[in-house]
Amino acid sequence: MTGCTNPASGRVLGTRRFVTLEAKGYAEFMRSPSPRPHRLLSVVLAGLLARSDFSIAELEESPKHPQITRRIVDQLLQEGLIHQLPSVETTPRFRWQNDPPQLDVNHWVSGLVSNCQIPSAPPQDRPRERQASLGPTRLKLSELLAILIRSGRPGESALQAGEKIAGQLHNRLEQLPELGLPELKQISMAVNEPAWCQIMAGIELGRRVHAAATFHQQDRPRLRSPDESMQYCLAHFNRLSWEARQEEVHLVTLDSKSHPIASHLVTVGTLRNNLVHPREVFRHAIRDAANSFIMVHNHPSGDPTPSEMDLQVTARIEESGEIVGITMLDHIVVAAGKAVSIMQFRENR
Repeated sequence: MTGCTNPASGRVLGTRRFVTLEAKGYAEFMRSPSPRPHRLLSVVLAGLLARSDFSIAELEESPKHPQITRRIVDQLLQEGLIHQLPSVETTPRFRWQNDPPQLDVNHWVSGLVSNCQIPSAPPQDRPRERQASLGPTRLKLSELLAILIRSGRPGESALQAGEKIAGQLHNRLEQLPELGLPELKQISMAVNEPAWCQIMAGIELGRRVHAAATFHQQDRPRLRSPDESMQYCLAHFNRLSWEARQEEVHLVTLDSKSHPIASHLVTVGTLRNNLVHPREVFRHAIRDAANSFIMVHNHPSGDPTPSEMDLQVTARIEESGEIVGITMLDHIVVAAGKAVSIMQFRENR
């Protein structure tokens, strides 16, 4: 009787195990109460981890369990841990997203064996698929937690873990950031260190997004005059004013009430007509659905006085704005802590 070698331990596995697998079928095999599914899946996954890229055809040569190999590859693809390489070959090849791959083999296999990654549930019941189709606002707290936990442990799925945590918190969701790994493990053993880190990272990301949105709502200036535009540009482009060694052109897009929407780097280099193309300027303005915009660039010399080229570029962008229907409110030159409005400069010439 021949056998194959476990890539993780170097032990030889007999063919009887694989014959049994072929006879049972994948679904029945995975429901087996014995530790055999976990061991076999670990062997296959270890073989994948030993390769930077692979095809299923290569892996089916040894060990001989194509159903398991295909099932693992499908699950890895679904989770975004591997991707298919572009190839003219008929047999698809796959590569790990991270090199070397970062995967807790025991935790991932445990989740798959016990259906903890919910692959066998109908699509409409899977939290990740529900989020993709309905949006995160339609998901229950337990489902959001299940997505962050990702996989469970034998006897407890990620969704069951999420339900336990949600039930424990009741209406005190604000307590979740205060719970450490030991406290969450007391509620559900499915929460390991990676799952806890993902939950805490999700909470912190949400906090930062909320803080940024609140800041912009409360402190959004209106840029309706050259003085307001110059003051804004000196505050928000301080590095450009003092430190930049090359000329940089930036764009500040504005909404219908002249509130800043976003700023974009257009180009780096000497300000010339052929470098500052209207296409690059209006691409950002159109994407932001801007009503108007302000151009900003620096003079590394320290003198913000507009040059003839500055005036020519300004006139060209202005004309293009009239055609597109997005108004250029001003063009500000910053240098050494000073600013000049080109619109104001032209009026005073």
